[in-house]
Amino acid sequence: MARTNTFGVFGLAVAGAVIALGAHAQSGDPGAQIQAKLVSQIKLTKPTADHTDIVTAGDVVVLQKDGLMMCSSASTYAFSNTYSGGALTANYKNRAKDAAKSFLKGSIFGGGASATDAANNGCPSRKFVAGEKFWVTGVTPQKDGIVVATFSDPYQDPSNPSGDKVHFYGEIKFLYPRGVAPAPDDFVKTVSEVMTVAPGDDSDKGGGQSGAPAQAAAPAAPTPPPAPMAAIAPPPPPADAPPPTIAIGQTKDQVTTAFGQPTRMAKVGVKEIFYYKDMKVTFTNGKVSNVE
Repeated sequence: MARTNTFGVFGLAVAGAVIALGAHAQSGDPGAQIQAKLVSQIKLTKPTADHTDIVTAGDVVVLQKDGLMMCSSASTYAFSNTYSGGALTANYKNRAKDAAKSFLKGSIFGGGASATDAANNGCPSRKFVAGEKFWVTGVTPQKDGIVVATFSDPYQDPSNPSGDKVHFYGEIKFLYPRGVAPAPDDFVKTVSEVMTVAPGDDSDKGGGQSGAPAQAAAPAAPTPPPAPMAAIAPPPPPADAPPPTIAIGQTKDQVTTAFGQPTRMAKVGVKEIFYYKDMKVTFTNGKVSNVE
């Protein structure tokens, strides 16, 4: 009987664990939910493994706060920054890592700088201010916050003014308020206090020195055809010619010019008669003497 009760308690415990795991899977990990939300808002950029170039350009983001620090691509570690309570703060522990590596190398092989000097020079860095642009290369959830990896255009390395320009990279850790992950939408608002996606015309290009070329501008609308010319009115018809006239004393040529050749002619002595359809003209000595 006691054995039966033991198995009953164990079975209830297993069932409770299964139910708890199912509920956790259904609700999802808060950090993973925030990560998915951020990645859906910002298209990630893929750099080369040595951080010297870009493989695939994603969204360009604009810095909204002064003081973001990044290490040059020659550095072993990204420059770490923290954002909490509205303040963006550089974390110099990453320099300590490079310093320890440099100091250890110098201690073993000789020629290394002191620990203090190595810490001061372990990471050639650049400070970015509000308005500058960069890319996001990763979003990683952690127990107490989300780490966003950053990557810049090539800039002059302050430690090597005569050398080639290099990319800089870093990371920003956004701490959960009071250590508890907020709703994804609320966390996205927090991230937007530090960075926002650049407008569409800046997509696929960085702060002005490298990155994929911008999309070509849309072709201009075709020029409309010219309006047809107004029709030219035809000239007015000529005025009716006045009717021909005949007068006493006109010659035969004048009469035939005005009325044409007669239909019949007759000659009586010194007189000649021209017959027209509706008129008879008598000439005496070659000039009009009568019209009927």
